[in-house]
Amino acid sequence: MADATEYTAAPTPMEVVDEQSPGLSTPASKTKGRHRVLCGVQRMSSSPSLSRSGRMRSHSNPQRGRGNVSCVSLAGPSTSGTSFSGDSYFPTGATASGYASASSSVPGTPSSEVIQFVGIDGRLAIRRVDNVFPTSQSPGPQTIGLPSDLRTTSKPQVANPTIPKRGFNFWENMPHEMRVHVFSYLTPKELVRASRVSKAFHKICFDGQLWTSFDATEFYQIIPAESLARIIVAAGPFIKDLNLRGCVQVEHYKRAEVVVKACKNLVNATLEGCRNFQRNTLHSLLRSNDKLANLNLTGLTAVTNMSCKIIAESCPQLEMFNVSWCVHMDARGIKAVLEGCPRLKDLRAGEVRGFDNLEVADTIYKTNNLERLVLNGCAELNDRALKIMVHGEDPEIDILTDRPVVPPRKWRHLDLSRCSRLTTPGVKALGYNVPDLQGLRLSGCTALTDAALEPIFASTPRLTHLEIEDLSDLTNSLLSEHLAKAPCAPWLEHLSISYCENLGDSGVLPVVKNCVNLRAMDLDNTRISDLVLAEAAYMVSNRSRSTAAKPKPRVGLHMVVYDCQNVTWAGIRE
Repeated sequence: MADATEYTAAPTPMEVVDEQSPGLSTPASKTKGRHRVLCGVQRMSSSPSLSRSGRMRSHSNPQRGRGNVSCVSLAGPSTSGTSFSGDSYFPTGATASGYASASSSVPGTPSSEVIQFVGIDGRLAIRRVDNVFPTSQSPGPQTIGLPSDLRTTSKPQVANPTIPKRGFNFWENMPHEMRVHVFSYLTPKELVRASRVSKAFHKICFDGQLWTSFDATEFYQIIPAESLARIIVAAGPFIKDLNLRGCVQVEHYKRAEVVVKACKNLVNATLEGCRNFQRNTLHSLLRSNDKLANLNLTGLTAVTNMSCKIIAESCPQLEMFNVSWCVHMDARGIKAVLEGCPRLKDLRAGEVRGFDNLEVADTIYKTNNLERLVLNGCAELNDRALKIMVHGEDPEIDILTDRPVVPPRKWRHLDLSRCSRLTTPGVKALGYNVPDLQGLRLSGCTALTDAALEPIFASTPRLTHLEIEDLSDLTNSLLSEHLAKAPCAPWLEHLSISYCENLGDSGVLPVVKNCVNLRAMDLDNTRISDLVLAEAAYMVSNRSRSTAAKPKPRVGLHMVVYDCQNVTWAGIRE
């Protein structure tokens, strides 16, 4: 009972005071009993250890007597104004016993270390604490005061008007360059169809950037002449590649003039088959396109020697020139083009008259820029003119080899088919003078013998295509002793000896065995037998096969054996 009377003089509020400061403590008033003292301590204490004391005597201070209440005063409100509300840190209905505090583990706290929380209730808000577990004595939601600098204040809601979505037109907002690029994947026929969708599509479909290459061979038969001319006029300044092969719609002189006036930047032009193309219109086209590099005028009746002179003056960058079957011109026009176009590498003048002219032959020799020379069907070409083309007139002769000492020709493809005036001495001049030759056509030169081809086979290691059809004077020794042992044998891909009636198994079998890269053989109307077919099948089967697990089937060798009397079904089955 004596221990309990030490707490009877304490009032209900709790205050932290300094033991050494006289005048701060006030005399305690007597209370009714022990129960009220304990309840006051439980309610106001910040230490859960006091709330569990019950009837036990407090042992937080080792000293006994009335001086042990120096830190926890049970007096009324202090005159120093240091009192504060104990409920400001705890939720309504909760007691201090529900929260643990570090102050319960220390014996006492001097007043100098206590922060003066004056008017803190009005400055702190209440916030919920989720990680605190309430005890049986502190029911209800757990909250704690929020610092004033983090307290949220209610702001008046300003009515913001809803911003409507801006309309997005995918096609209109796309850059013009991207729209043109999208339409570049369409074919000319599809562009014409798409132009009917709208005015915007029509404008883009006929944009000149989409018509830099105009090939009318795919749709010229189903398009009206007016539409074809309108497309060319719209895209004319942009067209670089113009192909009007077979377009009869532009034969009318008015339509042709419209086309010519529109096209000013042509690089490649093909007018093959435009038979009624007017001469003046053609000349205007040639004069207005000085960047022409490839010009195909096959079969045009409007082409004359004057046209060739205009080409020589206006088209210095010309590299390919095709005037085959132009009946109103001759080799003198070719001479003008060779002299005026130093970049010319591809000359095709099939069935053009006048190649027996030695001046033309000497011009071909002096330029020495041609890589492809096509003179098939030039019936007037003779041995002397061909010799001048190869080594010039009166060349220096090497006394050891008896060969002319001249620069080798750059010819890669030479077509002298159906030049009926050529004989063995003229063709023999090609030997050791055309080392880069890859394709040779001598079909129809019926006067040729083995002696004409032997030096050619020995000096052309890059030869891949050989056509010597209808040469009845050739023998099997040419194939077995020269072609099969020639430097070009491993690279030969195409061989045509049709209508060489004297050739048989003894000549063809060595060729099939040694020329393992053959892809096509024309052997019709010869004396071959089933042995050649069996050897060809064996040669193809021994070629290097594809490394793929299941390679796609492909044709290994194409053979033509019509009218071969010694070929039977047994050989065909092989």
